[in-house]
Amino acid sequence: MTLAAGAVAGTLGRVVPAQAAAPAFLTKIDFKDPKWNRDAFARLDMDLDPTKQKIGWFRGGVYGVRDNEPVRTLFTVDGFSVVRSQQLPDGSWRRMLREIGFYRDVQTGQIMETWHNPYTQEDVRVVPIANDPFNYTIGEFLPEPPSYGGLNKDKPPKRPLLLDWAYGPDGTVILTTDIHLFYPSALQPDKWPRESAGSYSRVSEMFKYVVKREDLENPAKTHVPCVGSWARVTPWLPWMLMGQAPGCINYFCSFGAVESLDQLPADLVAAARAKDPKWLSAPDSDYGPSLSSIENYAREQKPAPVPPGWTPPMPPPPRVLPGR
Repeated sequence: MTLAAGAVAGTLGRVVPAQAAAPAFLTKIDFKDPKWNRDAFARLDMDLDPTKQKIGWFRGGVYGVRDNEPVRTLFTVDGFSVVRSQQLPDGSWRRMLREIGFYRDVQTGQIMETWHNPYTQEDVRVVPIANDPFNYTIGEFLPEPPSYGGLNKDKPPKRPLLLDWAYGPDGTVILTTDIHLFYPSALQPDKWPRESAGSYSRVSEMFKYVVKREDLENPAKTHVPCVGSWARVTPWLPWMLMGQAPGCINYFCSFGAVESLDQLPADLVAAARAKDPKWLSAPDSDYGPSLSSIENYAREQKPAPVPPGWTPPMPPPPRVLPGR
């Protein structure tokens, strides 16, 4: 989700060309055709014209969930990605993407560098989302789950790419996707006692895309505009320093696309540029590995000191109903 230094003010079309012209793709809607599913999903996720890049945005609330208490709004998240496409010889599409996201204070809306953890009553350093790259191939078959540098060894049977499409109201088409992962964590508790939620990472992501049917059927649209929702269920974020405390984090976000970085919040773009101008451009080539924020945290951060006598914060005891 980034634009390189020279493309900061650019639109979807201001990128160094990778090929001479946009390749052909299927536009006649056929929910049961894997090739149509491949091309339609790729047009939502990126621009199939290799001379262009798509700028995507996401923003929403992040919530803490524990037993015996209400769900808490912890902070909001605000981020963007920039993706470039490449067609492979077999007709599939390679998606090459950078993504960055920052956490904002619920009250002020300011991007946070530190955050007061209400569960531990301590101030912690906030670590933004920073994925460079997160690439995968969209083909005629369901892609294998991300390997996260070899940690996830799940290899499901090969199945045709038949996604969950449905016709919606007012000439729309709705796509629903989800993924549910359970794999060894890059943050093992013996090395990362305060950051690790356990030996395994359990993460789920659920998406809904809403598009105009006429756009899906339009052969002139190499990218199909869409809006949608993204939900994520994940362990406590490592920088929260919760250890193996019971509970989890839920993200509930909206997403879409813009034509230019100028249409994103100025402080968001400035924060990304301050980290590295690379976040303002999509990758120019296909490289890897593609890692999640957990693997990147393990590579880039150091374990936090463990205070004497520290234990993970526990949820409150069950409430007793009056008269019971």
